[in-house]
Amino acid sequence: MTLVAGRPGTDTMPVPPADLLLVAHGSRRGEGCEEMSALGSAVAALAPERTVGVGYLELSDPPALEVLDSLAETGSERVVVVPLMLYAAGHSKSDVPAVVLHGRARHPRMDLRYARPLGVDHALLELARRRLEAAGALGLPLAVLSRGTSDPEANADAYKVSRLLAELAGTRRFATGFSGLTWPSVPDALEELRRSGAARIATFAWFLATGVLVQRMQQQCAELGRSTGVEVVDAGHLGADDAVARLVLDRASEAEAGAPRANCDVCVHRRPWPGLEDRVGAELGLGHSHLAAEHLAAEHDHAGGHDHPHTTETGGSIPCR
Repeated sequence: MTLVAGRPGTDTMPVPPADLLLVAHGSRRGEGCEEMSALGSAVAALAPERTVGVGYLELSDPPALEVLDSLAETGSERVVVVPLMLYAAGHSKSDVPAVVLHGRARHPRMDLRYARPLGVDHALLELARRRLEAAGALGLPLAVLSRGTSDPEANADAYKVSRLLAELAGTRRFATGFSGLTWPSVPDALEELRRSGAARIATFAWFLATGVLVQRMQQQCAELGRSTGVEVVDAGHLGADDAVARLVLDRASEAEAGAPRANCDVCVHRRPWPGLEDRVGAELGLGHSHLAAEHLAAEHDHAGGHDHPHTTETGGSIPCR
């Protein structure tokens, strides 16, 4: 529990931990939303002193901003918004920060802070290794399957995940495949391992929850087995594990301390990439259906200090480093 100095001659007073708004993307599959709800419950069980809400950007209810309104109505004065995102891509760089800024406009007396995405964290990698071990897949040639994005930095992080997970899983043959939007595709990654001579392949979906994309990738893996005879061992995805819940709380604690860390050295909002030059210095926005009627176009210093709305103790923002 954080302590703040009282007035001279008085004792210090404890400041209760902030409540949490966990923001997920949303899914057309009920199973995916159930997993996100279960993750919210796991976070709440680990931190019973906090009120925890789960909201979505699109495709699912309730919308994130409505959950924030509910927290305000029930008396929450301090809230940390934690993006349930694995990579720093468009949703965590623009859409969820816009929820924060919009929330500040609606609830100006609320101390509203923004945490960084879950990222390529050892806790998640170790969870993935445990999933592989449970499937009997340690040491097998490994295909790590990620959500494809239009953000080069996020796609590069997927390759980082593949290498690190291969180290933990004890294999020297691995490939990275994406669900869409970028290359290589899932079938291309599987074919790369098949051509290397693999008769058995382990797959792991670097996703927090199941959904349309994960199920499509599972179908692609099954098709490889039917057409080539290669055995594909599906080790699943991350899911609503306590390891993820503890990481969510770690990210929240960083934000409460005023020290969220983000690396913007190669961010598309700060450095030009071919075909994405218009994103440099771009404004935050909420283009999804839940908030389309109240689209936020906030000042966002991408071109200069690249300030995301990570709040400091004084309520300002700190530059990404």
